[in-house]
Amino acid sequence: MESILDLSTLKWTLSGWQPNLWRLSKSMETGERQNAEIRPVPARVPGSVQMSLRDAGLLPDWTRGTDARACEWVENRQWIYRTAIPAGLPAGVYDLVCEGLDYSGWIVLDGTIAGEFHNAFIPIITPLSLTGKEQWLEIVFDMPPRFLGQFGWSSQIHDLKPRFYYTWDWMPRFVQTGITGKILLRPRSAPRLIFRELWSDVASGGGGTIHLRGEVVNGNNRTDRIEIVLTRESQPIWNGNFSTVELSAGMEIRDLPVELWYPHTLGQQPRYELRIVLVHDEAEICSRRYRVGFRSVRWSSCRNAPPEADPWICEWNGQPIFLQGINWTPIRADYADVPEEEYRKRIVKYRDIGVNLFRVWGGAAMEKECFYELCDEYGILVWQDFPLSSSGLENLPPDAPGTMEQILLTANHYLDTLSSHPSLLLWCGGNELQRSGEDTHGSVPCSGKEPLLKALADLVARRDPSRRFVPTTPSGPRFCAEETEFGKGVHWDVHGPWKIPGSDEEWKRYWDEDDALFRSEVGCPGASPADLIRRYAGAENPDPGSGENPLWRYPLDWWNELPVFLARDPGSPVPLETYVNWSRKRQAEALRYAAASCKSRFPACGGIIIWMGHDSFPLTANTSILDYDGEYKPAALALGEVFCGPDDFQPTLSTRSSAEKVPEA
Repeated sequence: MESILDLSTLKWTLSGWQPNLWRLSKSMETGERQNAEIRPVPARVPGSVQMSLRDAGLLPDWTRGTDARACEWVENRQWIYRTAIPAGLPAGVYDLVCEGLDYSGWIVLDGTIAGEFHNAFIPIITPLSLTGKEQWLEIVFDMPPRFLGQFGWSSQIHDLKPRFYYTWDWMPRFVQTGITGKILLRPRSAPRLIFRELWSDVASGGGGTIHLRGEVVNGNNRTDRIEIVLTRESQPIWNGNFSTVELSAGMEIRDLPVELWYPHTLGQQPRYELRIVLVHDEAEICSRRYRVGFRSVRWSSCRNAPPEADPWICEWNGQPIFLQGINWTPIRADYADVPEEEYRKRIVKYRDIGVNLFRVWGGAAMEKECFYELCDEYGILVWQDFPLSSSGLENLPPDAPGTMEQILLTANHYLDTLSSHPSLLLWCGGNELQRSGEDTHGSVPCSGKEPLLKALADLVARRDPSRRFVPTTPSGPRFCAEETEFGKGVHWDVHGPWKIPGSDEEWKRYWDEDDALFRSEVGCPGASPADLIRRYAGAENPDPGSGENPLWRYPLDWWNELPVFLARDPGSPVPLETYVNWSRKRQAEALRYAAASCKSRFPACGGIIIWMGHDSFPLTANTSILDYDGEYKPAALALGEVFCGPDDFQPTLSTRSSAEKVPEA
C-alpha cells in the first residue's frame, strides 16, 4: 500500500526574519539558523503566522477595535516554519506535498533550497532527497504582495493569492501568511491514481452513471487492473474490474441502482462511497475514496423571458426549484485557523432558514474540503466562482500569458477537487468582471469572449460537462437592474441594490416592478448586536454619536446609515441600542420584501442570493445576515419566513437567540 507520512502532526516552530537574512544565517554545529528577529515559537500546522504569533503573545487580538492595524508589520518580514523529518525512513526521493501555502516562498531541506512556490490556490509538490537520517525541513514565506485589495485594476492582478483580506468593504487589512493545508511526504516512486474526470449524474432512463477518466502513475499497464466498488452504508451496490487503459481513455459506469440526491428543500441526500483500487498481482497497491451522489440538472428559460436570454430556472431531478441563497465568504481572514465545527455551525444555521444555495465568492479561495462535504451532507447547492474579482477602477480579467497559465492551473485543481460533489451546481468565471462605463450601472458584464474566460469555459466543458459555466456574475446585458429599463428584457442575472436608495416606499415600488430573471447579489446594511459591538470595540468608543466615529468607519463607512437615521429622527446624542435596533429592523424588512418579491415571481425569476452571508470580522454594521459570532440577525429570521414559508418556519431556541424577534412585516 502507498505509504504517506503526515508531517502536519510533527512539532513545528515559526521564526521571523528581516528579508533574506536567513540565507546567510546558519550554524554549522547545530543546523539552527541564527539571527532571527523573532526567535522560534511553537507553530500550528495548518495555521497562520498571525495565530502562532498571537498564541505566543507577540500580536494583539486583531478583532478588537482597530487593533488589526497593529498586526500589519507581520507582512514586512519573512517567516520560517521548521520541523525535523524523523530518521528511519528509507533513503530515496520523496514528494513533499503541501496542500496549501499562502502565498510564495521556498522549500528548504538541510539549508539548501529544494523548490519555490507562488500560488496560494493549488497544492505545491516538491521532490526531496532523503538520507534516512534526521533532516531539517523549512518552509520559508516571502513577504506578500503590497496590495491586492478591492480597488485597483483587475487585469493587472498577477498574484495568485486571495484578495479579500487586503481590505474590502467588509474586511480591514489583515493579510494572512501561513500553511492552509496538510504537509504530506510520499515516496516519489510509489504507484498512485490521478483522476482528470470524476462526476456522476442520472441517465434519461433513471439509472445512475459515474464518469471516470484517470491515470496510474508508476504503474504497469500490462499487469495492473482497476477495481471499482460502490457502496451505501457499507452495503455493496455495484463492483467491477477494468484495465488501466480503459481508465486512461475514459469510461462510464451505467445503470446503477441508486436513489437521487436532492437539495434539502426538495428531498433527501443519499450518498454513496466510491472506492477505486489499483491492483497488482491480486494485491492492493493504492486506492482513492470519494463520496458521490446522483442527480440530474437542467436549466430552462424563465417565464416571459426574451428568447435570447440565458436560462435561469434550475430543474433538479426534473423539479423546478427556486434558488434562495447567500454569498459565502471566508469565515475568518485567517481562514487557515478555522476548525470544521465553525463551518458546520454556519451551514446548519443557513439550512434552518431555508437557504439552498451558497455562492462561493471569487475574491477569496476555494473553501476547505469539509465545507463541500457538509454541503453534500446538508443538501445545500454550491455555485463556485473561480478566484477572479472586480477592482473598481478596471474590471477585466487578466490576459498576460503567464497569469492565464497559472489561473488555468488553478481551475484544473478546482475541477480535480470538486467535480465529484453532488452539491456542486455550476462554475463561474469570477465576480463582477465587466467592461467599463461611467459607473457600475453603466458597465456591461463580460460576455465570455475574453481569452481567459473563454479558456475557462472550454476547460469546464471538457472536464465537467454535466455542469453549467457562466462567464461572470452578473451576466447578460446589464450589471444592475434600473427602474427606467424595467420591461425591456435587459435584466438577466443582475447585482444590487445593496442599500435602500430612497424611501422605504421607493424600495417596495422597485421590487414590485422588478423584471430581473435572477438576482445573484442583493443586500441591505444592518448593525451587529449592541453587545457584540461593545465586546469588540477595544479602546474605541462604540456609541455612534455621529458618523465621524472611527469605529463605525472601519474599514469603510459604506454600511453606516446613522446619517439616514438622524435625518428621520433628529436628536443628539444617539444611544447605541436605539440606532442598532432601528438598523436591524430596517435590514430585515428590506430583505424580506426583496426576497418575497423575487420568489412570488417564480418561474419568471429563478432565484435570489443575498449579499452577504456572515461577517468575517466584527463590524459595527454590514450587509451580512449572520454576525461575527455566527448568530442570526433579525434579517436572517425574516428571510427564513420567506424561504421556508411563514407556516413552515418555526424558529426554535437553537434557531434564534432569546434576544431576537422576527420584525413584523
